[in-house]
Amino acid sequence: MKSFWKSGNAFIWLTGMAAGIGLLMIGGLIALILTNGLGIFWPARLEELTLKDGSKVLGEIWNRERIPGAGADAPAARIRLKIGNRDFYGLDFRWINEAEIEARRFPDSVFVFERQAWGNFFGYATELALADETIARGAGQIAAALPKLLQETGRLLQQITHIEKKVIGDINHEIEKRRLAIRRLSLRQNVDAGPASQKQKFEAEISALQKQYDQNEKQLESLREKGEAYQLTIQTVDGRAKTITLLEIVRAFQPNQMSGLDKAGLYLARMWEFLTSEPREANMEGGVAPAIFGTVLMVFIMSVAVVPLGVLTAIYMREYAKQGPFVRTLRIAVNNLAGVPSIVFGIFGLGFFVYAIGGTIDKFFYPEALPTPTYGTGGIFWAALTLALLTVPVVIVTTEEGLAAVPTAMREASLGLGATKFETLWRVLIPSASPAILTGLILAMARAAGEVAPLMITGVVKLAPSLPLDGHFPYLHLERKFMHLGFHIYDVGFQSPNVEASLPMVYATTLLLILIVLVLNLTAIFLRNRLRRRFAMGQF
Repeated sequence: MKSFWKSGNAFIWLTGMAAGIGLLMIGGLIALILTNGLGIFWPARLEELTLKDGSKVLGEIWNRERIPGAGADAPAARIRLKIGNRDFYGLDFRWINEAEIEARRFPDSVFVFERQAWGNFFGYATELALADETIARGAGQIAAALPKLLQETGRLLQQITHIEKKVIGDINHEIEKRRLAIRRLSLRQNVDAGPASQKQKFEAEISALQKQYDQNEKQLESLREKGEAYQLTIQTVDGRAKTITLLEIVRAFQPNQMSGLDKAGLYLARMWEFLTSEPREANMEGGVAPAIFGTVLMVFIMSVAVVPLGVLTAIYMREYAKQGPFVRTLRIAVNNLAGVPSIVFGIFGLGFFVYAIGGTIDKFFYPEALPTPTYGTGGIFWAALTLALLTVPVVIVTTEEGLAAVPTAMREASLGLGATKFETLWRVLIPSASPAILTGLILAMARAAGEVAPLMITGVVKLAPSLPLDGHFPYLHLERKFMHLGFHIYDVGFQSPNVEASLPMVYATTLLLILIVLVLNLTAIFLRNRLRRRFAMGQF
């Protein structure tokens, strides 16, 4: 035993066990996220339960568990049922003791209606009408008529969305431009200059745009009336009836009649909707496309900002600065900066970037928009710069290590051949240290993509009305607020009015965020490996 400890084998076992436990924890976390994140899109069967008191319950069975503290003469297990119909019951889930169940069945005629609001409706369709005239009655007729009508109302909804967001959005943008132009003329005190003043010209254009706005409002009203003419009467399992328009329905299907192939098709459609559509229902339903766009764009801007800043700082500290107390102090400061809580960087970003720099930009370049701030409020640019400051110590340290790893012989050979110090740096040292620079960038991207605290006060919002990229000049609007997957997880998981119902969305968004970070890292790793092969030498 004594020789075992003296040989160091115990330490080998200890380190191996620590690595194994770490891998096990990571694997368990990934498995949990995969199971819960991918499973939410699969359409489950609806089960109708008849209880011993005569009442009926309809829903999807989510899990079954043993009742804590149940004795030998008490019910042993209970099931958790997603009952939907939030507008009737006020909740999405219900626990039922198995001992209370009298009968169970899977009715074929039951429907699932995914709605624009109030979540899913589980129940039976009784009547489909067009302008008070019945066109289908009963589950069979309605199931046959619904797909075609839902396609038609879906097209109407697309037209409505296009007019609301694109056409009217463009008109509002043009009106706002002219309103600000008038305000700018007023500030310059030359409103009435010239035979036909600029102000009159802008006012005439605003009047013409307002007419276009009114025409589109009338078209919207007409489209809505057309879509609302289709009315569907639905009924819960306990007999409560409700009439909704087909415009309110996103998707309708009968899960108890679907084959495995049908369910696989619906699974893919739901997943595609999750990736490409906008959220609805306070972010608890729909997709996360704006959050994906905001996350990727913010990481890209952060990367563009952090690499030059970190690399130039490292080059100065390693190659040009005189090594002494000042540089040692600077290195200690950089290392300590990595340990500062991220919320402190957020507060600094709010004070320095948003209020100081953004407020100054507004004062000199956008006075006509004041007191409404343009850059003097949170936005994706300020959030990206804040994260660049947060991650710059990583890039500095890895770049310095990469420069230090370049063999002295290479420097001396370059200088000996007559190259200047700058030429040696540009053509020899930086290319050789590029794998280390990319390693720092990978670490920086991974941290930036997952940070939430600094973003909450520098630009991220629960729901952004418009993306930072659109068809209006200058096309990339860095001052706009944005959505972020990390904040989306926090918002849905902890700020949602119905946390229990939104839990699957939390898992799915978490899985998506991990995949995005993985893709960004793999891209950087691919570039780093190519550079390593190109500059094969003493590696960092």
